[in-house]
Amino acid sequence: MTSQELRDARFMRSLLAASDDCIKVIDLDGKLSFMSEGGKRVMEVSDFNAIKGCPWPDFWADQGNVDAKFAIEEARAGRSYRFQGAANTAAGNPRFWDVHITPIIGPDGKPEAILSVSRDITSLKEAEQRQRLLALELQHRMKNTVAMIQAIANQTIRGGPEVDAVKETFVARLNTMASAQDILTQTVWAKASLAFLVEEALKGHGSPTSFRIDGPLVELSSRTALAMALALHELATNATKYGALSRDTGRIDISWSIEGGEFIFEWRESGGPVVEAPTRRGFGSRMIERALAGYFNGTAGMTYAPTGAMFSLRGPVEALTAD
Repeated sequence: MTSQELRDARFMRSLLAASDDCIKVIDLDGKLSFMSEGGKRVMEVSDFNAIKGCPWPDFWADQGNVDAKFAIEEARAGRSYRFQGAANTAAGNPRFWDVHITPIIGPDGKPEAILSVSRDITSLKEAEQRQRLLALELQHRMKNTVAMIQAIANQTIRGGPEVDAVKETFVARLNTMASAQDILTQTVWAKASLAFLVEEALKGHGSPTSFRIDGPLVELSSRTALAMALALHELATNATKYGALSRDTGRIDISWSIEGGEFIFEWRESGGPVVEAPTRRGFGSRMIERALAGYFNGTAGMTYAPTGAMFSLRGPVEALTAD
């Protein structure tokens, strides 16, 4: 071996020792044959010979074991695979790992061994769990607050049919806001899927065949998700009382798209009674057209064709996830 080759070999050993990733070589039978110095450190391995030759999937339990076996099969077939799972260190300390499996191709073009690179993401998973617990606690507190506001509304807003209608509308909007908070909690408060938001808003308004929902994956910030949830509730309520959903033949087409950096959302009603434009704008219409436009930094408006009402919203894509 030349002096340059010796220097290269020393450099590679130093490189592997410095890495906090656990770098391993696994044979095609799934048995462990090599582990980097850095890997021994993060896996707390004091004697590699004690585990050399052990089936690598046996280090994983439950779903991790299933994923590890599948990863070996994928590598044998010449494909890479990635998964996350829990596995204890050699000292018995629990860790959570992000694992990338790649076939090592031999001179004949076929896999001759398997490279495994595992990164310790335990701290990240623990932080995610803490955030999830905090979100659930916030959800619990929000529900208690909403229940208290509902009780105050029932005790305070009393009167005839018109006042009862106001109270009913107020409580319904409050419940919509609480439902939107639940959706955000499920996504750890960071964002909410627009498709999921639409589906939740339409529950209890007609049968599934009354709706056609179409659009790409779009995620909204907590700010825009709450505004959209209230608008969808208003649209669905109006459609049930006066529009397409007031008849069995009614249909609502909901679609959204992103074109040239612009977000476009449309709600189209058809098959309901003949539509006439309202003579005055209620709170719900003003909220939809003005507030929602402001939240999305764009334009929003209702149009009333005889065949059915239509709502459209346009705004820049960056407004969707703005806080």
